[in-house]
Order: sequence, then C-alpha cells, then structure tokens
Amino acid sequence: MAELTNLESKLAEVLGLAMAAQAATKHVAKLLGDDNESLRATLERMHGEAAETEERCTQLAGGFDGKKTAILESARETRDEAKDMMETYLGGEDDPLDGFEFLTMAEAGEVGHWAIVGKLNEQARNPQVGEVVEWVVPIQRRHFDDVLAGSLELAGAEDPNEIAD
Repeated sequence: MAELTNLESKLAEVLGLAMAAQAATKHVAKLLGDDNESLRATLERMHGEAAETEERCTQLAGGFDGKKTAILESARETRDEAKDMMETYLGGEDDPLDGFEFLTMAEAGEVGHWAIVGKLNEQARNPQVGEVVEWVVPIQRRHFDDVLAGSLELAGAEDPNEIAD
C-alpha cells in the first residue's frame, strides 16, 4: 500500500468521519422514535451533507496520484474506529439525549479535523483540497451548533431530579 503524506492521512480521516457520520445520524434518528420532527429533519440534512462530503473527499482522493486506494482504506479504518466509539458510548442506550451528546462530541471532532486539514493545506497549497475545506468547514460548524442545540433542547425536557437509569 502507498505511504500517505500527513495531508493525505488527514484527508483519509475526515473521509472516514464523514462515512461514520452517516451511520451515526441514522442511529440517533432511530433513538428519537416518532418524536421531534425538527431534530429528525436536522439529522436527515446532516446525513445528506455527510454523504456529499464523502463523495467530494473520494473524488479528491482520486487526485492524489496512485494513492486513492490507500486513502480509502485508511478512511474505512477511521470509519470503523468511529463506529466502535459510538457503540461503546451509547452501549445499547435508547435515550435521544445520549445520542445527541455523542453527536456533539463527534461533530466537535470533525470541526477540529477539518481545521487541521485546512492548516496543512496552507503549506501544501492544493487548490482542490482548499476548495473542499472552504465548502465543508462552515457545514461542520453548523452541524456542531445544531447537535449542541438539540442536546440542550432534549436536556431541557429532562427532569433534573429524576433518578438516572
């Protein structure tokens, strides 16, 4: 397998996180049950944007001569690690608040990872990477803000004096 540069490795990570985000938003949407259409709509939009991010990153990976396969393989490893983290964190929980808390952590991680890709690209000056970073960073920040707002909305509906499960 081809060796990846720091930039290519980080691209693989954000690609893997976009893949994992699709599974996570579907999982958390199921936790909502039939409740809260606005939060469900937020998750559906995030799912679609994660799918588009995956597409753009996959196309971008194809532009790194002879490294697309290695980038995709590394991305799948990141995806699997993120799924394992979700399964560990949620551990069979069926509480929507727990799901949104997990997404808050995950989206904060994505924002950070994309900022790192952008920083690495300041020296690499790859225009295709720059274009994707410019497109995705505002989306990732919105995702973080949206899931944090959803977490707070769900927490506000909780009885703080109720015994936790």
